[in-house]
Amino acid sequence: MPDARLYLIDPPTLADEDAAHWTMSLAVVGTLTLALCGCGSIPRPADTFAIPAAWSGAATPARAGGTSLAQWWSRFDDPLLSRLVTQALRANTSVKTAQGALREARALRDVAAGALWPTVDGSGSAQRAQSGRNKATSSYQVGLDASWELDLFGANRSALAASEASARASAASLGDVQVSIAAEVGLDYMTLRGAQTRLKITQNNLASQLETLQITRWRLQAGLVTSLEAEQALTLAEQIRAQVPVLQTSIEQTRHALAVLTGQPPAALASLLAAPGPIPQAAGGLVLSFPAETLRQRPDVRAAEAQMTAAMAQVAQAQANRAPNFKLGGSLGLDALTLAALTNSASVVSVLLASVAMPIFDGGALRAQVRTQQGALDQAHATYEAAILTALKDVEDALVALRGDRERLAHLQLAAAAAGNAALLARQRYSGGVVDFQTVLDTQRTQLVTQDNMVAASVEVSADHVRLYKALGGGWQPDGNDATADGHRAPR
Repeated sequence: MPDARLYLIDPPTLADEDAAHWTMSLAVVGTLTLALCGCGSIPRPADTFAIPAAWSGAATPARAGGTSLAQWWSRFDDPLLSRLVTQALRANTSVKTAQGALREARALRDVAAGALWPTVDGSGSAQRAQSGRNKATSSYQVGLDASWELDLFGANRSALAASEASARASAASLGDVQVSIAAEVGLDYMTLRGAQTRLKITQNNLASQLETLQITRWRLQAGLVTSLEAEQALTLAEQIRAQVPVLQTSIEQTRHALAVLTGQPPAALASLLAAPGPIPQAAGGLVLSFPAETLRQRPDVRAAEAQMTAAMAQVAQAQANRAPNFKLGGSLGLDALTLAALTNSASVVSVLLASVAMPIFDGGALRAQVRTQQGALDQAHATYEAAILTALKDVEDALVALRGDRERLAHLQLAAAAAGNAALLARQRYSGGVVDFQTVLDTQRTQLVTQDNMVAASVEVSADHVRLYKALGGGWQPDGNDATADGHRAPR
């Protein structure tokens, strides 16, 4: 890659003929390089695919705007849940990592922006030299050096555009992490409350079964039943008792998970979450926005879109790197043999430099670099399409799951009420000798299983709401007003 340079020393003293020669030389070189270098336009991504006009799994038609999802966790009307989510968004390690990545991306954007401006450096030196028996001599220099890349073909501007797009992608990625962390806290909290409710149901059933066991032993002493019934009652009681440590383990592990999500040691929330609480239920009246509008609210989709924009700018930068590079430079300084002479106007030295560098032969490396960036753009485009499809699938899956689990919960609530009545009647009739013990065992097993399934379904309905809020964007706003952070926005 040859480097053609034209130098100007003290331009005010140049003859008109020299100045004209310099100007003409630059014009000839510029015209030649423009003819040799073809700079293509930035490729535009093809139309992806048609976005559906409405959600197929929605119970009500979508409308513009929909329901605001800002602070979606407050819709569960559980102050402790809101407290945990707020703490997680402030102190979670993944959120902190994403915030650091955003600061890095914005700093890199500022670095790229600096390349568009001239650079000025200051320098100073003092030298003393002696040769043989000759008298020692001294010299002193101070000066300023300046240079400026003209960026006629936009290489630096394309680099800045890529950095700005990467910063936007990093900001959207931070939003995606915040949305995911808030949803994970919500899901774990539902799991914790569900396990606590299941433990209470198990303990109640165990107490009931122990009463039945006592009745059976009394009837055995009276000769009304055989030892078979007593052993069956003991078996069921111990099976129920065996579920207690399993549920207690699940409760402890979920507490640990919530503590780590909020940036604390595993045991930090033991006292705060020790008391059982009801399973939070989301408030009704959620109105979905249109699918296309939902995609604009998804931070992962926005991040993929920004990455594609950055890839397009990098293609343009690679194309511009095949063009000539024009630079202007110069220096202004003082050069004297003594410090006192530095103030003399005769010590002023000035230099002006104009240079142009153009690629002539590089073995096809620059063309290959363009193809490399075009391949990266194709990957970014495919990633963007995948993000859109995943977003559509997440919402549809959440809607289908919510509708099915609501219907299942309604039936299980009726079944649990009936099973409780059946178990009570069976025990009363067994005490009076009306039914056999097998009937009591069957009704008590059915009651425990049905109540446990009802609690699990209730947890799933609440979890489906959390997943739906996350699928809809979780309250993230693409304009930088992060609605997920409860006032704790990412640093800018």
